[in-house]
Amino acid sequence: MSQTMEDIPVLLAELRPGREQPYDWKSSCETWSVAFSPDGKWFAWSQGHGIVKLLPWPLDKEHLKPQALKAKNHCFKITDVKEQGSPKEKILDCGQIVWALAFGCSSSPVGWKLWPSSRLKASENNRTYQLLATGLNNGHVKVWDVHTGRILFNLSGHQDVVRDLSFSSNNNLILVTASRDKTLRIWDLKKDGKLIQVLSGHIQWVYCCAISPDCSMLCSAAGENSVKLWSMHSYTLIRKLEGHQNSVVSCDFSPDSALLVTASYDTTVIMWDPYTGEKLREFLHVCLQPDLEYSTTEPQLSALRSVCFSPEGLFLASLADDRFLRIWSLELQDPVSVAPVTNGLCCAFFPHGGILATGNRDGHVQFWTSPKVLSSLRHLCRKTIRCFLTTYQVLALPIPRKMKDFLTYRTHL
Repeated sequence: MSQTMEDIPVLLAELRPGREQPYDWKSSCETWSVAFSPDGKWFAWSQGHGIVKLLPWPLDKEHLKPQALKAKNHCFKITDVKEQGSPKEKILDCGQIVWALAFGCSSSPVGWKLWPSSRLKASENNRTYQLLATGLNNGHVKVWDVHTGRILFNLSGHQDVVRDLSFSSNNNLILVTASRDKTLRIWDLKKDGKLIQVLSGHIQWVYCCAISPDCSMLCSAAGENSVKLWSMHSYTLIRKLEGHQNSVVSCDFSPDSALLVTASYDTTVIMWDPYTGEKLREFLHVCLQPDLEYSTTEPQLSALRSVCFSPEGLFLASLADDRFLRIWSLELQDPVSVAPVTNGLCCAFFPHGGILATGNRDGHVQFWTSPKVLSSLRHLCRKTIRCFLTTYQVLALPIPRKMKDFLTYRTHL
């Protein structure tokens, strides 16, 4: 692996809400979720006060801070003027606090029976349909057509805040929603938003959910010490992963589905083998700004808010309550780079690499440089193999033990 990043992530741009709005308990001002579309052409930003802004990527100069215009980074493109006919930014008024965002895509239109046929243009029949799901404070999920900015579905059923969302990546438009009502719900948007399953079993609020890239597994985590893995084929519980000592608040699968990471208030990120339930590695978040008034000889630890895998699967990004963004290599126990982030709540990698977005408690979004790497041939081969073979299938191969350990991430690169 050849790494080309600097030791400290560079702040490339910052987005702020268009106008300051007074805080009130009905609207809230935090950015609880940010997301890039899978094709990298859209960025969604929950900017507080019930508003989601959809921005075409790359960004216009008008969205950027002055220092971003001077940034020299080959992965971050800035345009002066959008070409004629190019997508326009959109404002989605959700009417409720927005806790979660997720993009989905389809090759065929969905939800058009909600609209008069005369409103559909012929050109809309020859495009990929990008959808954005928004999880709301009242338990509803609103699903929008990204291209037009109009609402397609208003899914109801949850009895409390919808805290996280995850689309399947196989173009089937299966949407999983996780709620504070202690359940997960699975919806089929190709069947007009039909509810196909309710998953129960958590005894606390469900904070997060993630569907594996191969669409075989679903991870969910709640205000309890364990993580649950479910089958996306039978919608039954596969196993519980136990190892955290406090609420698990964020989870993500590696791009090849071979690894799962979970982040907890107990100050640790744990990397698991989701097929065997084995704990492979633990990343401890030692506070980088300890409280001097209560300083001791023991290191102070920092609770986690968010964790995610980089697109090539070699790095992790995490946000902690000590107000720092950390980027980790899967090979090392200490972070490879650190940057100060004020009250960070969520993070997401650009799908083509090189950029990381963080959402903050004040409603701002920041874009940072992230590892831009040339993956080794060994890792590319491993990633390709693991997209098709489970851990058990790898262990059954007639190959040397060292190769099995490498393919199952038991050894370093």
